[in-house]
Amino acid sequence: MQLEKTIERAILIGLYTESGEIAAEVAERSLDELQELAEAAGATVVGRALQHRQSADSATFIGKGKLEEAKAAAIELDASLLIFDDELTGSQIRNIEGQSNLKVVDRTFLILDIFAQRAKSREGKLQVELAQQQYRLSRLIGLGHALSRLGGGIGTRGPGESQLESDRRHINRRLNTLKQALKEVALRRQQTRQQRQSNEILTIAVVGYTNAGKSTLLNILTQADLLTLDQVFATLDPAARRLELPDQQPVILVDTVGFIRKLPHQLVDAFRSTLEEVTQADAILQVIDCSDPQADVQRDVVEQLLNELGAAGKPRLTVLNKIDRLGSFERGGLTLFSGRDQTIQISARTGEGIPDLIAAISKLAAESFIPVSLLLPYAKTGWVSRIEQQGKVDHVDYREDGIAVEAHVRVALYKALLQDQLLISNDKR
Repeated sequence: MQLEKTIERAILIGLYTESGEIAAEVAERSLDELQELAEAAGATVVGRALQHRQSADSATFIGKGKLEEAKAAAIELDASLLIFDDELTGSQIRNIEGQSNLKVVDRTFLILDIFAQRAKSREGKLQVELAQQQYRLSRLIGLGHALSRLGGGIGTRGPGESQLESDRRHINRRLNTLKQALKEVALRRQQTRQQRQSNEILTIAVVGYTNAGKSTLLNILTQADLLTLDQVFATLDPAARRLELPDQQPVILVDTVGFIRKLPHQLVDAFRSTLEEVTQADAILQVIDCSDPQADVQRDVVEQLLNELGAAGKPRLTVLNKIDRLGSFERGGLTLFSGRDQTIQISARTGEGIPDLIAAISKLAAESFIPVSLLLPYAKTGWVSRIEQQGKVDHVDYREDGIAVEAHVRVALYKALLQDQLLISNDKR
């Protein structure tokens, strides 16, 4: 017999410190996103509260009056959980729980919980646990500071402090184990990337805000079967899929974890090796849900994270997804996304615009090739098949003095040909 899962009833709480209608609207949108996160984690949202004040309360984040309102609302709505739209300190969590008698979760912990539910691969599980342990350790340190403020001496030693130190040592040991395991996984991931590079296959990282439709797009482009759900962080583990272009040249599309505003720094640190798929890729395909009212904000969040990763300067295609949800007038307004990058409007769900996207990817792949002219001795005919596998042969002429080849090759193969002194010229480069 399967036990029925208890669904927690939650109240969302947000705080904003800037004045004006725009600041209030941004805070409301952030609460909307927090509700998506809460529902993805399995909670039922029964209420929400938003407070404006000059700064967060150091003890309870929101003011005491607002906290009393939340406590009363929880009793009325039969809620057992308060979810805050910002990261709380360990002392704030304890103070709020002590004054409200309710379970308290902040945005960071909520995202970590979703990641823990969704991680399927060994690497994903290791990365999530690393982030969770880092989160726990930072709260234990906060507890240590709280104890130190008691002034030392009587009441600050004994089982409480011993338990704290024991917990800290246990977490640190586990952190070291996780980091070592992830080093080994990162090494294997690096070897896989090097193999792709040695095979001279163009790699494109597919990035975007969570739930922008990246996995759906990969499925339609590569006939893959990646999990697709209309919710945040449906997939976490990066997936590499091969796309055969119309000219038979392959490219590798790498699906990456979705970005989100206020992404916990613990996750960025823990998922560093996964995010390196973005930094090591040859180009970026950025997917934007253009039907989302906050699409411009989400684009800016992705841009900021790409800058932090040092990947913002890579060649890029910008894909405006979910145009099937827009009317003709709304589609006309998508020019606000135009910039230095080529922009393609598509619907990954209906297939609209996909041929244009494939053409743009083909053009990007073609621009990554160097045209070369070769004269190969018959003793080195193996170069012809190597170029066919890793480049593009345009013309072959078997002559008395050797094999004349006109071809397009990528940088690494070009360097190998140059080193082997097989180039006649590369004037067309």
